[in-house]
Amino acid sequence: MARLYQRHRTVQEGEPMRVRDIRISIKTKEDLFKEIKEVWGKVEKREDVKKHEGISFENIEAMRKILSEERVRILKTIKKERPKSIYELAKFLNRDIKNTFDDVRFLAQIGLIELKKTKEGREKTVPKVNYDRILLEIRV
Repeated sequence: MARLYQRHRTVQEGEPMRVRDIRISIKTKEDLFKEIKEVWGKVEKREDVKKHEGISFENIEAMRKILSEERVRILKTIKKERPKSIYELAKFLNRDIKNTFDDVRFLAQIGLIELKKTKEGREKTVPKVNYDRILLEIRV
């Protein structure tokens, strides 16, 4: 099971671009509840709480199912080629449009892809990857 923690940030004009990371972690339910309890305690004391963005999985097997080699290839292709539509992405990948659409929609649901609707002629859905690296964190 994947859990999503997101925050959105807009880069202002003139602000330097920096490498953006998304963090993927393996956490047990107990670790997650402990983290939530710690954050809640800080909120109650009106202390600053550090925002973070990422996805947490209960185990490596769950992560592997969701981040298959093909889905990682989709992320890399979107970042490199900047397709103007999911159809164009499928062409870059040499994949069936329906399978590509299903994977893109799933990756968008868990927060790894942003989908933008455009109306240049026909309405299109443009997939975007707004980070540069995926960092894997496993507590030992």
